[in-house]
Amino acid sequence: MDFSDYKDIYVFAEQRDGEIQPVALELIGKARDLSQVTNEKVVAILAGSGIADKAQTLVAYGADKVIVIDEPELKDYVTEQYTQAVFQAVNAFKPSILMYGATTIGRDLAPRIAARLGTGLTADCTKLTINEETREFEMTRPAFGGNLMATIKCPEHRPQMSTVRPGVMPKATPDFNRKGEIVSFKPKFDASKFVVKLVKTVKAQKAAVDIADAKILVSGGRGVGCKEGFDMLQGLATVLGGEVSSSRAMVDAGVMPHDRQVGQTGKTVRPAVYFALGISGAIQHLAGMEESETIIAVNKDKFAPIFSVADLGIVCDLNKVVPLLTERLKKEQAR
Repeated sequence: MDFSDYKDIYVFAEQRDGEIQPVALELIGKARDLSQVTNEKVVAILAGSGIADKAQTLVAYGADKVIVIDEPELKDYVTEQYTQAVFQAVNAFKPSILMYGATTIGRDLAPRIAARLGTGLTADCTKLTINEETREFEMTRPAFGGNLMATIKCPEHRPQMSTVRPGVMPKATPDFNRKGEIVSFKPKFDASKFVVKLVKTVKAQKAAVDIADAKILVSGGRGVGCKEGFDMLQGLATVLGGEVSSSRAMVDAGVMPHDRQVGQTGKTVRPAVYFALGISGAIQHLAGMEESETIIAVNKDKFAPIFSVADLGIVCDLNKVVPLLTERLKKEQAR
């Protein structure tokens, strides 16, 4: 296959209400790392209405070039309008690699672009690399219910496309003196295909702090057992200035809301400190927190998989450890 016309590493720079989403900046940082191997440019596609002034932010975070699609039809995210605009841009510029955030928007848009281009899409990737020998883009994601990790390639089609969850990749440090090329792209819309109309947007009330942004997480699993157990964890989190999160087991049991879930089917987090309390450490959970800077695990089972990634492990009943730790921290703060 001749792919000589396809080059550079592209990122769909998702924005909402004119604000660049963190996952876009994380992906630009990853694209920057990949570009060191491929010697290609990092290009961002920024689509919306009244968003042209945000292009420089993408340059500051590592984009060499920003393709701006600033059209009134793109004021709100509606599938067909965005699909037409981004598909035309991708067709015109021909990226070798194209990455999206695995958000509600990215998960809706990416497969539609893939279908129109006749290329593949690897969803929910946790690792992206360039094979230095073959120069192929390798996309790794959990498979078979998270019981193993699969590395997927797309050797016969371009662009090579993937979605990546927010929080998986670290952001680069911005340099607001960085220079980059900003290009305006004007798509030709087929309004006859605009059969869905956005009537009203209702925003749900969210917790004050998203667990993906928390620096300290006190996370509980099946060993915590009940709401009263999580009240105990909240006491520790309050003293530490952190947030409470949980494993999937406690969400499925109705004890914790889904927006507090860490893991493959929840959120990916990378706090400075992650307390894993009563969490066994199934691979699905580890996929969401193993990049935390410091992991402290408490579990009665000394063979629990969580200890394989923990920096500090305590084999003990969490109901004994947590109250003692909370009281000790309170005394330290009172000094």
